[in-house]
Amino acid sequence: MADSAGRERHAGPAAHAHTGAWLARVLRERISRGELPPGTKLAEQALAEQLDVSRNTLREAFGTLIAESIVERVPNRGVFVVKPEAEDVREIYRIRRMVEPAALLWGELTEPALAGLEAIVGRAMAALEAGDVPGMADANQQLHGAVVALSGSRTLSTVMDQTLARMRLVFNRMSDAPDFHTGYAERNRDLVELLRAGRREEAATGLRDYLDTAEAELLGHLSRWAR
Repeated sequence: MADSAGRERHAGPAAHAHTGAWLARVLRERISRGELPPGTKLAEQALAEQLDVSRNTLREAFGTLIAESIVERVPNRGVFVVKPEAEDVREIYRIRRMVEPAALLWGELTEPALAGLEAIVGRAMAALEAGDVPGMADANQQLHGAVVALSGSRTLSTVMDQTLARMRLVFNRMSDAPDFHTGYAERNRDLVELLRAGRREEAATGLRDYLDTAEAELLGHLSRWAR
């Protein structure tokens, strides 16, 4: 954690290092990496000291992440990383179904972009072979972010970054279902193979089915967990 914090403190242009937007990105990335799991209290004083920022800047970052439904403020208790519920999962997949298939259909599918997708799939399959569940989850996140990046839109990529941070919170609640990512690593491989073959419409249709299946599986898991 200390090494990560050190890198974050000096990340990015100095002019932006102590802005609320920069700090929101840092915290969002920590959440996406699973370093701040659901339910974690974000202690204001400790974080301000660790990241060498003012408490006003930290509060600004908290406001951004609250608006993104990544953290929540609990009266008289503080700010906590959100524990996703069923409606959070439904909203995440509403966004994903609108954005990701469209990026497959109409994004700029260059050779470097395809090679990048194939490299991510290679890492996912290596993690699958090694039984590395966190590695599969990381590759899954990277692939879907890269799919939206095909759009060439910074705004859509920002929306996807926010959505993937929320997805990581959902995945963290799947710790008792370690096989969840296995089938999706293979489906990601098949998806990229369709793109390589120029079968974009088939890939987009397959991705919508993939997202429907994943949403149903996650909702079923949360339902069982709540009993």
